[in-house]
Amino acid sequence: MSQDQFAPFESHIDEAKALGVLREATAGAEDGELFLERRRSEALVFDDGRVKNASYDASEGFGLRAVKGEVSGFAHSTEISEAALKRAAETARLAVGDGGGVMAPPPSRTNRALYGSADPMADAPFATKIDLLREIDAFTRDLDKRVVQVTASMAASLQEVFILRPEGGLVSDIRPMARLNVSVIVEENGRRESGSHGGGGRFGLAGLLEPHHWQGAAREALRIALVNLVAEPAPAGAFDVVLGPGWPGVMLHEAVGHGLEGDFNRKKTSAFAGLMGTQVAAKGVTVVDDGTIPDRRGSISIDDEGTPSARNVLIEDGVLVGYMQDRQNARLMGVSPTGNGRREGHAHPPMPRMTNTYMLGGTTDPAAILADLKDGIYAVGFGGGQVDITNGKFVFNCTEAYRVKNGVVGAPVKGATLVGDGPAAMKGIRAIGSDMALDPGVGNCGKAGQWVPVGVGQPTLLISGLTVGGSAA
Repeated sequence: MSQDQFAPFESHIDEAKALGVLREATAGAEDGELFLERRRSEALVFDDGRVKNASYDASEGFGLRAVKGEVSGFAHSTEISEAALKRAAETARLAVGDGGGVMAPPPSRTNRALYGSADPMADAPFATKIDLLREIDAFTRDLDKRVVQVTASMAASLQEVFILRPEGGLVSDIRPMARLNVSVIVEENGRRESGSHGGGGRFGLAGLLEPHHWQGAAREALRIALVNLVAEPAPAGAFDVVLGPGWPGVMLHEAVGHGLEGDFNRKKTSAFAGLMGTQVAAKGVTVVDDGTIPDRRGSISIDDEGTPSARNVLIEDGVLVGYMQDRQNARLMGVSPTGNGRREGHAHPPMPRMTNTYMLGGTTDPAAILADLKDGIYAVGFGGGQVDITNGKFVFNCTEAYRVKNGVVGAPVKGATLVGDGPAAMKGIRAIGSDMALDPGVGNCGKAGQWVPVGVGQPTLLISGLTVGGSAA
């Protein structure tokens, strides 16, 4: 990460002129910045034996913001010029009013880089990528005669951001991203089921193109599809549920993580509002949001306001000890920013968002947790879910789950949904495994119409009394 190079945008406007316009826009404000972005991305999809989609996108633009109290003035444009900046400044100044605000201290500075800056799209020629997707398709079909359709995809992007502040501070970050995914549909006796697997992170495509990686993804996607091919209808009712490690942490992300973002708590719309310092989860439960893990999908060297990312403890031994904050909400709540001010791109204002959110592991053998489950569900994979932030109520679809009786993992079940509320689920945790794992690098998080890449993780967990929606009592 560099802190003093405005060079990629000098052909549009020099730094001194940009700073002058920004200072005019934020005179009398309490905060603000000029966020410049250049982004390039590529996506390839090979579906059912042929190239279905091949796209390349390039964009650039800026967002200019002035903040005073609870009000933000924000304007953006894909035209980076002095004239466009001045038009944006006129809009942003509407938030400042008569002025009188005192500019907040700037973010601390860092030279830490959590990932490389090389362009992942340059790791292989276009033709090589297509040939590899074709090879993945053929390999996966050869694994099992029941495979009737394969979808193989890869995506890569490079985002360059520059954040200029009114006091003259300039920080930048170059953010690579790569991902490869394999989806499979199998058929037997007229029944069709699907499975998918993939992963990635803030690194080049090269590692994902290695046979050991994509062959592993293909085998795992097929395994999940074949499990679902013999799955029985899920039961319905109240059950104890064991959640597997890694990706099932998406339930923690949705049911708890969003409720611990600063803006929801400042506005008292979160189920966790006003509970700082109180027991909100079972003893032994520690939840962390950590944007500093090298090369992870949800990691950021700096957030989109220029604050260095951090490892923030949110719940410690069951007690709520922190929220995730951007600069505006932190200032209004009288606390420090936590490096969680994120935005989808230059056309979006920042807000408190998660990075890599996970629960720390415990000391219990995961096998012992399953052995103690008398009558319940073992949920290994999750698909989509919905959460109401105001009360923490959630509904999640299981993509891989099993019936467990007297500690024995039995038949896979299909159509299981987990229903509950975040605060109750956290207090209902009865065992924490020693096998904490992060997801393979597939998470995207939506909030207020903005999408950002995130990571999740957790150990094996036993949660008592969740409602399982299924098709059989």
